[in-house]
Amino acid sequence: MARRKSTRGSKIQPAAMTLAFTIPAVSGASYIDLSQVASLVNRRFYRQGINWAVAGFKVLTGSNLTGSFKISKLPNTWVMSNAWEKSFRAWQRMNNEALDETPSVRPKFLDFKIYANEQHHAQGFAANLLPISSNISPFIAGEWEPSKITQPRTDGTATVQERELIAVGANYPGAGASGFNAVSLIEGYAASRGLPDVLDPNAPVDSASVDGNIPANWMASMFNQGTEQTETVIEDMISENNIAPYPFENDGVYVDTMYPGGANQGNGLQIHDFEFVTGTTIGGTTRLKGGNFPCGLIELGYLLSGAEPEEEFNLLIDLVPGNHRGYLCEPMTEM
Repeated sequence: MARRKSTRGSKIQPAAMTLAFTIPAVSGASYIDLSQVASLVNRRFYRQGINWAVAGFKVLTGSNLTGSFKISKLPNTWVMSNAWEKSFRAWQRMNNEALDETPSVRPKFLDFKIYANEQHHAQGFAANLLPISSNISPFIAGEWEPSKITQPRTDGTATVQERELIAVGANYPGAGASGFNAVSLIEGYAASRGLPDVLDPNAPVDSASVDGNIPANWMASMFNQGTEQTETVIEDMISENNIAPYPFENDGVYVDTMYPGGANQGNGLQIHDFEFVTGTTIGGTTRLKGGNFPCGLIELGYLLSGAEPEEEFNLLIDLVPGNHRGYLCEPMTEM
């Protein structure tokens, strides 16, 4: 009997499902890039442009440590999804045009890698948290370089400027760890799109006009069963619920783009979960929920007290098995 061939992707490849980290017990923020970590522990390349599924987080603390833990991520919104894809396509086009005559120099591991926010950009990828093994030995980082875009200068000189990329926040937050300034995916997306109409419907004045027995909106008047009924209804339709329920540029109040995750509206990452650690925390174990993490970027924020000198705490991240080289995740282009 012939052996049935398995379909492509039906077999779940072996991959490390639990990632362990040791973190100094000081207040601050650290960043994890799941694609970078998965590339290290599995010794194979995972692109950053993946929306990762995480089963959950577990924080293990000492008996004297108190405070709070906050996990944040790239916004899980259509704005972030579209901003990432449009930015990726622009970066890809820039590279393809430059490599058009010399395709042989394209790097094997060329990848669109971004920072989460201004703080991540300031720290640089070199400060990303890396996993440990059972003997507390940390993994050693390989090359994990941020992507850059080039912009022609506008001062008449035949030179260009290089910029790195952050997901949320304002453009040009200042030089990061690499010395390069950065541009924001969401701000760039917002600047590339049209604005809503200030009034929708932007109705003609005559739509509510009644002049005695000579109504300008004669079609509506044909079904008028009272002297004020249709006029009042139409007036309400024109004057109420006709402006978008979110602020936007040139809406009569704001004069700059107001996209969530941009410079002026919710300009940070999206909060994923938040927990307190106290003296009564059972077994020093704090659990935080799982979810999906666009680009695999995680910000860990901690406000701690009571730590002994050189004290550390441990973080465990449980991933989900699936058909993307062992993990449950999807390309950012399908987010």
